[in-house]
Amino acid sequence: MFEKKEIIYSETLGVCQVAELTRLGAKNGEQVLYYGLKSIADKKKVSYIPVDHHQVLLRPLITYEQAKELEANPSEDMNDLQREEVEYVLARGQKM
Repeated sequence: MFEKKEIIYSETLGVCQVAELTRLGAKNGEQVLYYGLKSIADKKKVSYIPVDHHQVLLRPLITYEQAKELEANPSEDMNDLQREEVEYVLARGQKM
């Protein structure tokens, strides 16, 4: 489980911050825990993804070493959000 304020990668938003963990009502009336994710690149973009059983890929950011490797040898199937992740990690250097 990701923590509030953690910077992660979402396949729909790219690099984002876990802005909140909140409970929202489901169809059956039960409360479901969601991540409230805010895009780092576009502060207006927000997404709510269920903590459990989500179908969107959520993962920790790649390491600085992985970003350097991808910068040196970019993959042909790398999308724009993945490129943004590489740039984000490299811009922050090894201090992440």
